[in-house]
Amino acid sequence: MRKILGLAFILLILTGIILARSPALDKEAPKILVVYYSHSGNTRAIASLIRDLTSGDVYEIQTVTPYPAEYKVIVEQIKKEKSSGVKPKIKSDFAGGQNYDLVFIGSPCWFGTIATPVETFLSTQDFSGKTLIPFITYGGSGLGSAVRDIRALQPSANVASGKAFPRSGVQDAQKEVADWLASWL
Repeated sequence: MRKILGLAFILLILTGIILARSPALDKEAPKILVVYYSHSGNTRAIASLIRDLTSGDVYEIQTVTPYPAEYKVIVEQIKKEKSSGVKPKIKSDFAGGQNYDLVFIGSPCWFGTIATPVETFLSTQDFSGKTLIPFITYGGSGLGSAVRDIRALQPSANVASGKAFPRSGVQDAQKEVADWLASWL
């Protein structure tokens, strides 16, 4: 009986050593960052859901000069920025993109792509080797060319296909966001 107990004890110790060295157990949860720009609050709402569901860090892109609230005025300003290639100045207190594994990039869809403040942000950062996951809020155009444009701004990053959320469903998007995130976590 002593031999059987001794053998069982040795097997238990060996099993513990094997499990402790298992690569599956060594794998840490990815370090997550949620970066977003929001003008109307829709992108902020999705970013908040992602943060809540992932416990990731959050960085809100803010322009030095806020965009006007009036719809017609902001549309004209965005058209001018897009046609002239002007990127707005942003408050640039972010550093450390290399500290993250997954970076969710949120933006409203402006004229079929990411908002110009997001362009400015991505133009000033280095996410080489990181996985960037775009999420876009939109009124009618979905992702548009956002993924392609992010790839052009971050050619050394792995840019995923992304997800578009219609502004009409943002307030009830928790399940949709959770289902989408399940494929990343």
